[in-house]
Amino acid sequence: MSVLYVRFSGLPDGADVFPRLLGLLGEFTPVVEALPPDAALADLGGAARYFGRDAVQLAALVRVRALALYGVECAIGCGPGPMLARMAARGAVPGVTRVVGEEPDAVREFLDRVPVVELPGVGRATARTLCAYGLDSLGKVAAAPLSTLQRLTTAKLGRELHERARGIDRGRVVPNAAARSLAVERPFPRDELDPFRHRRALLSGAEELGIRLRGGGQVCRSLTLTVRYADRSTTTRTRALAEPSGASGALTEAAYRMYEGLGLQRARVRGVALRAEGLLPVERAARQLSLDPVSERDRALEAVADRARERFGVGAVVRGTLAA
Repeated sequence: MSVLYVRFSGLPDGADVFPRLLGLLGEFTPVVEALPPDAALADLGGAARYFGRDAVQLAALVRVRALALYGVECAIGCGPGPMLARMAARGAVPGVTRVVGEEPDAVREFLDRVPVVELPGVGRATARTLCAYGLDSLGKVAAAPLSTLQRLTTAKLGRELHERARGIDRGRVVPNAAARSLAVERPFPRDELDPFRHRRALLSGAEELGIRLRGGGQVCRSLTLTVRYADRSTTTRTRALAEPSGASGALTEAAYRMYEGLGLQRARVRGVALRAEGLLPVERAARQLSLDPVSERDRALEAVADRARERFGVGAVVRGTLAA
């Protein structure tokens, strides 16, 4: 158990606390990978030997210092690798460290009844396919032959499922890694109940993400929505895009669909965040040809707007809904 996945809960609005929290983790190990806007991975393999404490004890120190210095609670997952640490953190609440042991039996027991949709890298479409054949838990996926998984998905994804469902984690914590995601946050000045303002914040965030992606010559494969409520609890949803994209329209549509799926008719929302994940250079992304004139028109308008922003500033072109 040498890897921690730390999710910081209730970051103060408008304060640049996240970099300081990363610095706090850096006091224990130099192997820290930032996962903005509110999480990080830390490999404590060498730190455990240096400090004479195991990873769980070091996690307790991280939590105490984050709370004492910055007033921020942590939900922490601890496991032998990044994947298992992430999965453990999903069931952890602020103030708790959820641990997955290193022993094969402990890993198997942890994964056995986990729904297949919770496995990193499995989208809803893949989960539906697997569930349709009765493979609704990781224990069942682990017991399925590799050839079966590859027939149901693809050769590459089937092999990844075969390994991950058995707890084989080839991921590593990469300090100072190139950004694999982009994130934006939209806090509200007060707890907001109006669905129109929720959607307006999502539109604003998707617009900013699209501009940043296109400005950097990138596209993303999926979009994650995080909604933070008045009691500081959060709900997170991830949606895979139909194709890798940096178009604001595609990002907005994905954000709206995730929001509508939450059914927040009268929820008191304190803020929303969007994170574009699975980034890759635009030249490496395959684009499906479209016969939809509206889609092509929107792409052309975005290109014109981007050129105007490059010449006259980011605020040169703004959607009418956001200008009000």
